Amino acid sequence: MPIELSLSRRTLLVGAAQAVSAFALRRPVSAAETLPKMVVTRDPNCGCCRGWVTHMRAAGFSVEMVEVADVMPLKTRLGVPDGLMSCHTAEIGGYVVEGHVPPEAIKRLLIERPNATGLAVAGMPVGSPGMQVPGQATEDYFVVIFSASRQHVFARYRGVQQI
Repeated sequence: MPIELSLSRRTLLVGAAQAVSAFALRRPVSAAETLPKMVVTRDPNCGCCRGWVTHMRAAGFSVEMVEVADVMPLKTRLGVPDGLMSCHTAEIGGYVVEGHVPPEAIKRLLIERPNATGLAVAGMPVGSPGMQVPGQATEDYFVVIFSASRQHVFARYRGVQQI
């Protein structure tokens, strides 16, 4: 027994309009929409912190900057070890990011979600994100993953490239 389908011109036009609307309203999701917001606390007199934030934004992070005269109480409250402290402290996705950590290391942290307090790059290595100095050789450095009782190497970088 054959089934007859009768579509009116109006039904076809409405269906086509719905399909076009759905396609037009659909848009790609940007990296900034999939990454949690990053809050960076820094001393207002530090220029390299702005450079680091520029790298983070270019990598797709949504960044809010907070300027305070003394960042040390925040570092202490968040559990950043003395030997890993740097010039700025970021909070993202339940983690702490201390210093000039490359964006790829932060993305890896957010994907892997290890049981840790966060990542840090001690000091201010030349060539790390925000610390590019024309005429000076790029340094090798470690990104350290840390918690209250443990620290170990998470990644090794030369400038902004993992090695």
